[in-house]
Amino acid sequence: MKRTIALLFLLVFCFATAMQAQAPAPKPDPELMKLSVLVGHWTWEGEWKPGPLGPGGKFTNEQTCRMILGGFFLQCQISGKLAGAETRSLEIDGYDPVNKNFSTEGYSGDGSRWSGVITITGNTWTWADKWAVAGKQYRYKGTFVLAPDLASGTYKEEISLDGTTWTPLGESRVTKTKPAPKK
Repeated sequence: MKRTIALLFLLVFCFATAMQAQAPAPKPDPELMKLSVLVGHWTWEGEWKPGPLGPGGKFTNEQTCRMILGGFFLQCQISGKLAGAETRSLEIDGYDPVNKNFSTEGYSGDGSRWSGVITITGNTWTWADKWAVAGKQYRYKGTFVLAPDLASGTYKEEISLDGTTWTPLGESRVTKTKPAPKK
């Protein structure tokens, strides 16, 4: 009896595996090609303004982005310095074919996190997020204007507590570069 059950289980398992092997692999939506512009290594130089998140100051970031999970998502790892303090973040962006928009999720080494949508119109990318920082929720919007060379651009950020009154948060220049050699 045990052999019959084991043989039946093995037969069902083999059949299910064979059926999966015959199904065509899903392909990323063509809209994801827009995100691939960010694949590579980028440097950011700019200044955060004094405001609800602190005194502000000059910052530098390095960001490395790559397509992951079969090309369905863009992952960006960010490290930098803001007013002398080290920062680290991870962002994952994708395309939602049901809602026809780009999604973004991010996490920082200080415990903050964000979630929202990205709108891409030509060379202008706009982030509209809810951002949780130190137990408070903020509304965030950022606008990235990519230069025609697709290797540089400018980024402006704003923040709001109520989604109505917006305060400038930062401005930066962004440049695609080669990563520094590892030591």
